[in-house]
Amino acid sequence: MIPENTGPAAVIVLAAGAGTRMKSRTPKILHEIGGRSMVAHALMAARSVNPRQLAIVVRHERDLVARHLADVDPAAVIVDQDDIPGTGRAVEVALQALDATQPLAGTVVVTYGDVPLLSGALLAELVATHEKEANAVTVLTAVLDDATGYGRILRGEDGTVTGIREHKDSSEAERLIREVNSGIYAFDAAVLRDALAHVTTDNSQGEKYLTDVLGLARESGGRVAAVVTADRWQVEGANDRVQLSALGAELNRRTVEAWMRAGVTVVDPATTWIDSSVTLDEDVRILPNTQLHGTTTVARDAVVGPDTTLTDVTIGEGATVTRTHGSGAVIGADAAVGPFTYLRPGTVLGETGKIGAFYETKNVTIGRGSKLSHLGYAGDAEIGDDTNIGCGNITANYDGEKKHRTVIGSGVRTGSNTVFVAPVTVGDGAYSGAGAVIRKDVPAGALALTVAAQRNTEGWVAANRPGTRSAELAQAATKDSSSTPASTEEGNQP
Repeated sequence: MIPENTGPAAVIVLAAGAGTRMKSRTPKILHEIGGRSMVAHALMAARSVNPRQLAIVVRHERDLVARHLADVDPAAVIVDQDDIPGTGRAVEVALQALDATQPLAGTVVVTYGDVPLLSGALLAELVATHEKEANAVTVLTAVLDDATGYGRILRGEDGTVTGIREHKDSSEAERLIREVNSGIYAFDAAVLRDALAHVTTDNSQGEKYLTDVLGLARESGGRVAAVVTADRWQVEGANDRVQLSALGAELNRRTVEAWMRAGVTVVDPATTWIDSSVTLDEDVRILPNTQLHGTTTVARDAVVGPDTTLTDVTIGEGATVTRTHGSGAVIGADAAVGPFTYLRPGTVLGETGKIGAFYETKNVTIGRGSKLSHLGYAGDAEIGDDTNIGCGNITANYDGEKKHRTVIGSGVRTGSNTVFVAPVTVGDGAYSGAGAVIRKDVPAGALALTVAAQRNTEGWVAANRPGTRSAELAQAATKDSSSTPASTEEGNQP
């Protein structure tokens, strides 16, 4: 039984270019916007139309690109372009690779790895129009206010496409045309296969042009038509970092706007950046200068920001995260983090818990209702429920060679400046005094103290720091104290 055709026969993504104008050691298509590489965006759009096969043509930095593709779309067929240049040749080698098992029949879509804002919906419209009209070729076009540099779409009286004229070859009248070629097409596989066999490199660039297929298709009696989009951003490519930045800003604008329409409050969209892979619930509130990256998820009624950057962080319902930099962390419902907090990977904060100002955490699990309020470090540790960690506490987890773990129970109260020298365990309900250095396990309910007797050496400043401001003030204070008469309570005299 032949499976139902739910999409085109194939999508071919062209990604072989060197992208020299990026001036980068990173291949152009691997540059990121919205938390994904440009080619990952392109592959997601291609996959959304459910093609039976997906091929991507590579050449520049082939092995580096292939490793990336193995992560983002391991099922894609990687095809190497040979030494014959041109988009026509790139499509030809892809078609040959896909035909190896069984010749393709049906619609073949051609798109690019550097067009990151192209949507699956627009590709689906292209495919639907192509198949409904039984076209030999359907080209995706856009109407631009300034079409300088783009190939112009030439149409006949019946509205079909009669050709594509490159800007440099256009007449004055043709340069007034605002409809331009995006380079994205839907082809009938048989028409494409036959036409590519007849396309030559006999041109000024010595390349095999894909645009030549349109003329050959018309000569064979095929119909060539167009789908026009008013959204130019969907067909914009990035050839340099200026264009990449513009595309990134537009993608972010669309992402932020989509979340606002979905019920998220974004106080200042201009300073808020949200990756395409982030998930937000209704009634989340995002304050200015906030960046949410990776797989970050934020639950209902949580407040994030201002001045916060989070990557791969999970935030529970009703939690608040203020002026915080974090990655790979989990924040429970109604918990509070910040301000000026650094959450490193492996941090798990329980419901109603708190990690406060100037705190750093790493690989630590903090129980429900426990508080690490200010000025400390907790790493490689486990802290139970309803525990209060005092100001300036530190888990000394590293002995110079190995990391060790600290376990602090529930209901523990620690004094200011307590240091836990791992490995060490503190039992439930225990206390520590201010300045304690915990080197041994503390039993449940015990008070841990490491207190030396205080000793005051009178006159030390005058003897050791003569002539200093401190010595002058100490001398004046001593003189004032000695000149003050002792008080008497005459009424109590015998």
